[in-house]
Amino acid sequence: MQTVIKQFRANIRQYGMLIALLLIMLLFQILTGGILLKPLNVTNLILQNSYILVLAIGMVLVIISGHIDLSVGSVAAFVGAVAAFMMVELNVPLAAAVVLSLLMGALIGAWQGFWVAYVRVPSFIVTLAGMLMFRGLTMLVLKGQSVGPFPEAFRALSSGFIPDFSGGGGLHLLSLLIGALLSALLIAIGWRKRLSDIRYNFEVPPRGYFIAQMVILAAALMLFVYVLASYEGIPNILIVLLVLIFAYTFITNRTVIGRHIYAMGGNEKAAMLSGVKTKRVSFWVFVNMGTLAALSGLIFAARLNAATPKAGVNFELDAIAACFIGGASMSGGVGTVVGAVIGGLVMGVMNNGMSILGVGIDWQQAIKGLVLLLAVAFDIYNRNKSS
Repeated sequence: MQTVIKQFRANIRQYGMLIALLLIMLLFQILTGGILLKPLNVTNLILQNSYILVLAIGMVLVIISGHIDLSVGSVAAFVGAVAAFMMVELNVPLAAAVVLSLLMGALIGAWQGFWVAYVRVPSFIVTLAGMLMFRGLTMLVLKGQSVGPFPEAFRALSSGFIPDFSGGGGLHLLSLLIGALLSALLIAIGWRKRLSDIRYNFEVPPRGYFIAQMVILAAALMLFVYVLASYEGIPNILIVLLVLIFAYTFITNRTVIGRHIYAMGGNEKAAMLSGVKTKRVSFWVFVNMGTLAALSGLIFAARLNAATPKAGVNFELDAIAACFIGGASMSGGVGTVVGAVIGGLVMGVMNNGMSILGVGIDWQQAIKGLVLLLAVAFDIYNRNKSS
């Protein structure tokens, strides 16, 4: 029991926000009379927040490394505008347009990463300049007008669903099968990690607690997939999000570059003395952020079926808020990909629940700001307590 309590305290931010997410969902489920967790609304939650979650995955790496990126909303809008110009005006093939758009995002990230890493201009200033510059370029590309519609295949990225082999009607069987496979994979990963910890004489929770944990997680996952299968099944964008979450969780936890990002964010000078090429790490963190900002812009444009001059407004604030609510630290060196996704879902569920209840946008903004303030205050309290 003491081991369980110790592990909970060590991960109090992540566990705390997961519990908070569940409580917020329960609260709005009651207040909305059961509308929040209806299959249609759960699907809409995923579609409405997908582009913010993509940004949050990239932003958490930027924050862990000790930087910030204020330009991601403008970069997303600019890449979406260029993609629309290529596909709608120039009739560039879909695959080529998507690849070129992602490469453009990477180049933008490299541009900003160069100034941050090698010229040593603070990331706040570089990305603030980027926010203004790429917002202006978006207006120039679109000439102040929306451009669309996109090809049907491109719209399927954000609003399509995986096909079902049952031919339609009733539950989406392929979604249920995918849910079962993901549950089995989750249990296998958890079991493998437990065996590894035992092999290296790390503390592990009791077997009964571990089994209960795995059963609860697998049951929650299957319940979530069942809700989706009751409507149209698993959205295409959810597959993209799951791939990104698994890939970036692996990178941050199991690779050298992931350890270097945490080390640099914790203490850049110490990391440099330890042999970490901090300039190179900072550079590639921004390249990665630019690529994910481009992907977010494509997803948002596909959802709207048009590129608009006002796309991406406040995206950077939502992404940053998701990271801090999900456990990232202002001082760098702390944060997880899963935590950022949980933070993004907290914001998304609050937005959706308050909209269903008819709460005005003014009150929504005020409540979101208060939640962000409390999350950061909680982080500072924990750091002061541990020190």
